[in-house]
Amino acid sequence: MAERIRVLIMGAGGRDFHVFNTCHRDDPSHEVVAFTATQIPGIEHRVYPQELAGPLYPQGVPVFPEAELERLIRDLRVKEVVFAYSDVHEDHLQRLGRRVRTLGASFSPFDPDRTMLRSRHPCVAICAVRTGCGKSALSRHVVAELKAIGRQPVVLRHPMPYGDLRRQGVQRFARLEDLALHNCTIEEMEEYEPHIHAGNVVYAGADYARILEAAEQEGDIVVWDGGNNDTPFVKPDLHITLVDPLRPGHELTYFPGRWNVERADVVVVGKTDAARPGDVDTVLGNVARLNPRATVCRGRSPVVLDDQEGVRGRRVLVIEDGPTATHGGMGYGAGLVAARRAGASEIVDPRPFATGLIAEAFRDYPHLHDVLPALGYGEAELRDLEATIDAADCDVVVVGTPIDLSRVIRIRKPAVRATYCFEAASQPALAEILRDRFAVG
Repeated sequence: MAERIRVLIMGAGGRDFHVFNTCHRDDPSHEVVAFTATQIPGIEHRVYPQELAGPLYPQGVPVFPEAELERLIRDLRVKEVVFAYSDVHEDHLQRLGRRVRTLGASFSPFDPDRTMLRSRHPCVAICAVRTGCGKSALSRHVVAELKAIGRQPVVLRHPMPYGDLRRQGVQRFARLEDLALHNCTIEEMEEYEPHIHAGNVVYAGADYARILEAAEQEGDIVVWDGGNNDTPFVKPDLHITLVDPLRPGHELTYFPGRWNVERADVVVVGKTDAARPGDVDTVLGNVARLNPRATVCRGRSPVVLDDQEGVRGRRVLVIEDGPTATHGGMGYGAGLVAARRAGASEIVDPRPFATGLIAEAFRDYPHLHDVLPALGYGEAELRDLEATIDAADCDVVVVGTPIDLSRVIRIRKPAVRATYCFEAASQPALAEILRDRFAVG
C-alpha cells in the first residue's frame, strides 16, 4: 500500500476542523499529521480527539501554534499544507504560501465547494467580507422575516469550539442556561445570546454533519449564520453577503470574503446610515464588477443607547465586541459610535489601565486605542478584563458588546448598554426576496 500523503491544516479552531471532517477524515490516501492554530488565544496545544477524528486517527490529531509552522513541516515530513481559516489579507496568504513552498511542501486554500454539506431543507446563508460587518444583526433579521412568512427556521452558527472538543461535537442553544452548560466564552455568548433572546434555536460545535442532522429535526429551513468572512458550511439556496462601506475596498482584498461576493445571490450594503456616500458608491462599484448578477440591497445599522443622559458630558470607557475590534481591524463598534453621538465629554484611552492578557492584546493590536475589547476566551482574560475596567479613570462605562456583560464579570462603575439592529433601506428589501423564495403555500 502506498504511503499516505502527509497533510498539515492551518486553522483557528473552527473552519480547519470542518475541512478535516469533510475532506480528510475518511480518506485513506492522505494523513493529517497536525493542525496549527492562530487568531484565538489558548486554542493550541490541544488534540482533535479520536471521537471526532474517526478510526483512521486512533490518537487524534495534535494542534500546534502557527509560529511553529516551519518546524512542523520539517519534523513531520509534511507534503501538503491546507490553509483553512478566514479574515486575512490576500498579501498575508501569499506570504504564508512562500514560507511553505520554500520548505518543499505544496500550499493551497481550502476548497469551499468540497466542504459544503447538503441539507434536506432549504438553506439561507449569511456571510460577509470582513469580521464586524454586522452579520449577527442581519442573521436575526432574516430569521424574523422567515418566521413572519410561516417558516420554522433553525440557526447553524459558524464554529467556535474553544474548549473541550470531546464535549463540543454538537451543541444546542435555546436558553441562557445552555451558555453555562457549554461553558461558553464571551465571544460565543455574543453570538448565541441575542438569538436566544429572540426565541431562536442555535446549533454549533465541531462536527457539522451531525449538527446539521440534529438541526433539521427542529425546523423546515436552515439559516447559516457565518463567522468572520468565512464561506458557508451548508450549500445555500440563497447566499446573502454583507459588505461594509466603512471599510471600502476590503471586499476585494480579504480572504475568503471576496469569494462570498462572487458567489452571492444577494449583496447587502450595510451601515449606510454611518458611511460616507462616496464610500458606499465605491463598494457598490466593486460589487458590480465582481458579481453583476447579484441583487443589491441597502441597510442601516441604527445604534441605541439605553441611557443617553447617563453618558452626556461624562468621561466614558467604551467596551466593544472583541473579534471585531481586534483581528477584524475595526478598532471600534456600536459602543464608540453611541458614546460620541450621546455627547460624551471624553473617550477614555483604556491602555494605561490594561493589565495582564488585556495589556498583551493591546500590544498585539496596536490600532486599538479608543476602546477596550471584551476578550474572554478563558478565566484569566475575564479577570484581567474586570481589573482593567476597575482601574480605568472614567465616569461611566458604555458596553457595546451584544451580551449583558454584567452577567459574566462584575462591573463596579455605572454602565450603559449600546445595541444595534439591521433595518432595510432600499427596495427590493430582503423581506420581499425571502417571501418570494420561501413563503409557505
